Amino acid sequence: QVQLVESGGGLVQTGGSLRLSCAASGRTFSSYAMGWFRQAPGKEREFVAGIGWSAFSTNYADSVKDRFTISRDNAKNTVYLQMNSLKPEDTAVYHCAARRSGIIATMPHEYDYWGQGTQVTVSS
Repeated sequence: QVQLVESGGGLVQTGGSLRLSCAASGRTFSSYAMGWFRQAPGKEREFVAGIGWSAFSTNYADSVKDRFTISRDNAKNTVYLQMNSLKPEDTAVYHCAARRSGIIATMPHEYDYWGQGTQVTVSS
């Protein structure tokens, strides 16, 4: 079993930055692919970014490319999402997810473990 705990959300103005963290329990973290998803009120959960087990492979939604960066520190069992140039449409609850397969996936049902989420609000 893997437990995921997100932190780092908050209220920021348009153009600002936030860094989300996701701390994972368990000794197999380094073999998992990790993803960040977000869900705005009334909308479906959507893929934001993913990183493979080795960290050499990353993938981003078109809406966040060149603004967000996903990274991981396997020694700390932590994955990060650096968010720059934030826009009001980035407002959502952000969840991290872990996938036993070390390969990135973009659909929520392909992930095995989920965190509770952290709220990100971008004011205009």
